[in-house]
Amino acid sequence: MKKILFLILLIVVTLALFLLSSFMLPAAPPGPAADSAVIEKVIRDNIGWALTKDRPLLESTMAHDGRLLIINPDSEVTAGWEQFAKGFDFWLDPRFKATRTDIRDLRIDLSPSGVTAWWSCVLDDLGEWDGKPIGWKDTRWTGVLEKRAGRWLIVQMHFSFAADKVAADVKDKLEAEAAGETRPKE
Repeated sequence: MKKILFLILLIVVTLALFLLSSFMLPAAPPGPAADSAVIEKVIRDNIGWALTKDRPLLESTMAHDGRLLIINPDSEVTAGWEQFAKGFDFWLDPRFKATRTDIRDLRIDLSPSGVTAWWSCVLDDLGEWDGKPIGWKDTRWTGVLEKRAGRWLIVQMHFSFAADKVAADVKDKLEAEAAGETRPKE
């Protein structure tokens, strides 16, 4: 009888320790799906901040050091946070107003180490300057993020336009202008 009670007590104690230890273990680190959701928010916030001119939101998405690199569709290259921050004079000017952003075909990949990620998408980033439309439409946007101190930060971005679409747009514009020039003058 003592052996049976001892066995029952041993099973209950073992079960209790097992259950207790499972509650005391740290939670498993977030997996790739959780990281992808956070990364997507960082990417969207990096452009969407302008709709409300939420500068702290933009600043929270990027590395604040000399390794930050942004390559624009023109020949302009922004190297380092200090050079990037000079753009706030333009973006925060009351004559600038972001009107719409749209991110399509977003693809996010993570390195096996889980500390680097990269993305690609198509971006519309539209606005007004002094009431006149400005912006980028159908822009290819790629970038790289690093996980630093547990936060995903953008360290590199590249914006470009597909050459075939640019050529087609120029051709259409030239043809429209030529058609307008050949109309009889009244």
